[in-house]
Amino acid sequence: MAMLFASAGVLEHAGIKIPYFAFFAHDQGIKAKEPPVNMLLAMAIAAVLCVAIGSYPAILYNILPYDAPYSPYDMTHVLTQLQLLAFAILGVVFLHRSGRYPDEIPSVNLDAEWFYRRMFPAIFGGIKVVVSVLGEMGAQAVRFTLGFFLDKLSRHHGPSGILARTWPTGSMVLWVMVLLFLYMILYYVE
Repeated sequence: MAMLFASAGVLEHAGIKIPYFAFFAHDQGIKAKEPPVNMLLAMAIAAVLCVAIGSYPAILYNILPYDAPYSPYDMTHVLTQLQLLAFAILGVVFLHRSGRYPDEIPSVNLDAEWFYRRMFPAIFGGIKVVVSVLGEMGAQAVRFTLGFFLDKLSRHHGPSGILARTWPTGSMVLWVMVLLFLYMILYYVE
């Protein structure tokens, strides 16, 4: 029963009140320009799909992965929806004629789009600032470390470094013998 009353409320609000105020409310002088062709095409496709699926729901039910034995146009469904529509219209007309229907209030509706229009850009903007600051700090650290390393490398291997000079063959043979001796010691210790 609660679902029936909720359905009547949704039907009154979305099915009667919004179209009524859209077409018969006070003119606010807002002039809209014609939408672009891509929007007109998208609206036409959505309208054709709504009418096609509403007129012949088997189009949708046949592509479902499992069998959906549902008949939206049997007598109980049609009668229930007509009763909801009739009593919602009757309620709106009665409240309007008696002067008890609430006036339209200019306001801003915060829908789910608020998240991706306002909140997410603010959050991602903050994250972008933090990441860019951390990235710049990391880049400075890498530049400093790389500069330090290249300076040390240049000191030893640069044109005037100790390892860049020409070594005589005898001293190179001596170093090969030292390394071989160290390798043999490590091999026999294990």
